Order: sequence, then C-alpha cells, then structure tokens
Amino acid sequence: MERLGENLKKLRLFKSCERLEALLQHAAAHELPYAEFLDQVLDEEVAAKTSKNITMRTAMARFPFVKPLESFDFGYQPSIDRKQVNTLASCHFIEHGDNVIVLGPPGVGKTHLAVSLGLKAIESGYRVLFTSAANLIATLTRAHTEGRLDEKLKVYTTPRLLIIDEIGYLPIDRLGANLFFQLISRRYERGPMILTSNQSFSAWGDVFGDRIIATAILDRLLHHAVTLNIRGNSYRLKEKLKAGLVRAHEDDSQPGGEI
Repeated sequence: MERLGENLKKLRLFKSCERLEALLQHAAAHELPYAEFLDQVLDEEVAAKTSKNITMRTAMARFPFVKPLESFDFGYQPSIDRKQVNTLASCHFIEHGDNVIVLGPPGVGKTHLAVSLGLKAIESGYRVLFTSAANLIATLTRAHTEGRLDEKLKVYTTPRLLIIDEIGYLPIDRLGANLFFQLISRRYERGPMILTSNQSFSAWGDVFGDRIIATAILDRLLHHAVTLNIRGNSYRLKEKLKAGLVRAHEDDSQPGGEI
C-alpha cells in the first residue's frame, strides 16, 4: 500500500492516492474484474483533473460572476431563440471561428448569456478571457502610452475565446477606437469573440466617434457572426413589473440595424 501510494504521487495521480483504500475495498467487496477496477480508478482521476482544470480556467477568465446557462430565464425573455442559444452552447461556433454579438437594452441578460457561453467553452477545454469594453480600452490606452501595446494586444489575442462586454455604455475616443480596431483586426478569422452592446449596429459610429472606423470594425466582426437581439424588460424591473409599478417595455425593432 505504501509503495502504491508513493507511485501514485510520483505520477501525480493524487485523487487515486487519496481514494486508494476505498477503491480497493469497493473492488474486493464487489469482486470487480481487473479491467473494471482500473477503469473506475482512471475515471475518478480524469474527473478530478477535469474539475480542477475547469476551476483554474474559470478563475483565469476573470468573469464578473459565474452563472450557468441553465439558470437563464428564457421564459422572461421570449425574444431569444432558446434552440439557437443551446446550439451555441455546443461551442461549434468557436471551431468555426464565428463571433457572437448580443444586443439589447440594459438589464436583459446580455452579460449572463456571454458568461454562460464562456463557461460552456471552458468546459469544452477552451481558454477564455472576459473584459468590459471600458476596461479593455483603458488597458490598451495605458499600454500604448507606455510603449507596451504589442505585449498587451497579445494578452487579448492569445485566449481562444475573448468576451468583450458593454460596448456602447461609455463613449470611446479616437485613440481608443483605433486601438479597438487593432485588436479586432488581430483576432479576425483567427479567434472568435462574444460581444455585448446596448446599441444597435447603426449607432456604433457614435459609440466609436468615427463612422469609418466603426464600419471597418463591424465589417470584420459580422463577416462570420451570429447576432442575438434581446427585446425585453430588465430583470432588475421584474418584481416592479409584477407589482404593476412600471409598464412593460415594448420594442419591435429589428436585430442589428444598418451600418
């Protein structure tokens, strides 16, 4: 037993080492064949390592919160095609290099969807990084000033999936727009992204303060992209709506809009 434990530690099979005595007792009590016993040991080890890797990659992703897709209230947002979201959750869009753009007013669950899809990507073995648009622009601007732009751009181009949240909540100056364009260009047809925005595509010229740059950004983003347009009420108003304290929001606008 001591030798088995030492060898398991040397092989870094820590879960098997921890569970060795219990596994042996279970195998003896149920008279498991050697192959079945070995299969059980390896299954537990793989599950433990997978769980540890998911936990580590989730921490490295820098999500603002962790909410699984299963907790999203599709009934409250009927404008969302649940089948389409479930298809995205399979993460085939990552392999195909497709971007996912989630549009809608504040509070309708855009960030929740982005985080949930990011978690699915992590479960599928991909490295993910989450950032708000404001933090991204501030970081790139600072790196540009300090002469470290290329180094910082690599931080955002290395992850297989990059999530940029809240585009349009704060105005972006001309330098910020140019830096954002450089990032989009670097990831173009190389690394997919999930982006959320409270502005239709037609308003992105105002968001970036330059219609030409906005058009160039959208041209690259939409070349291979899926757009989810949420037309509904804020979750933060859910209880007030039930109580009749506010009126439900009605929006018949079409997804995206013209550039």
